[in-house]
Amino acid sequence: MAVGPRDYIDQLLVKKYADEKVDNPEIASLVDADKMLNAMGDYSDMRRNMMVLNNKLTNICAQLNEKAAQYRVSRFATA
Repeated sequence: MAVGPRDYIDQLLVKKYADEKVDNPEIASLVDADKMLNAMGDYSDMRRNMMVLNNKLTNICAQLNEKAAQYRVSRFATA
């Protein structure tokens, strides 16, 4: 996946804002960067674990349904 301007409008926006600088020390002091990164890492770990558990639960349920299925011979079945 490429990062950068994809069309003419994006290229113009990149040129326009390339030299803009943002200096807002109030925002930087509100949130500690290390705490934010740790929180984001914890959230991503939790999300990954929930996805793994969901996949395991789905597989277990599918296996249970497979074992509990009762198949009947249809009177329209042709052999």
